[in-house]
Amino acid sequence: MYDQNSMDTYTENAKKQMIIKIIDIIIVTIAFFFILYVFVMNQDFILKTIIGLMLVILAIVYGSVKYEARDKNYDVTNKKIRKLVLLNDRGAEIDEWEIDDQTSLLIGKNSADNKADIDLSGTEYESLINYEHAVLNNVSGVWYIEDIDSVNGVGIKKAHKRVKNRIQHESPYPIGNGDTIYIANTRILVK
Repeated sequence: MYDQNSMDTYTENAKKQMIIKIIDIIIVTIAFFFILYVFVMNQDFILKTIIGLMLVILAIVYGSVKYEARDKNYDVTNKKIRKLVLLNDRGAEIDEWEIDDQTSLLIGKNSADNKADIDLSGTEYESLINYEHAVLNNVSGVWYIEDIDSVNGVGIKKAHKRVKNRIQHESPYPIGNGDTIYIANTRILVK
């Protein structure tokens, strides 16, 4: 049985996507006629050069904004994460941590002054991992990872993607089942 709220949300999202597509079509149509006027009907070389450069810059900005918006359209349908699994270079499971009832976890290395919830001491790339490297936070049932200004960074490879992306410092990034977290070169599978 479908929930009425989820159906309303789906319909609302579909309407928003349709409006965005219509706006994109209008922008492309206006740009086409503008380019036709400037480059076919106009004979001024300087105007053609300036408008050409502006169009290239606008195309790059527009493409990057569209790509960024699409990249930030996170899929958080797999909200229930039960554990994190440490993998070696061959993909074999080395260690695991149950995180069902947790709200916040520090990823790093244990020291006399610091206790990491996800302790990566003794891993192959231990020297590349900060004592306080990253933090995982559970907000309303969705887990987010955040890089705590680490030297070697934090990367995410989404379950349905092939490319690993480095996340920005102090910018929470949602994670889901099947994602792989890279703490420096150390891989942690989200299950």
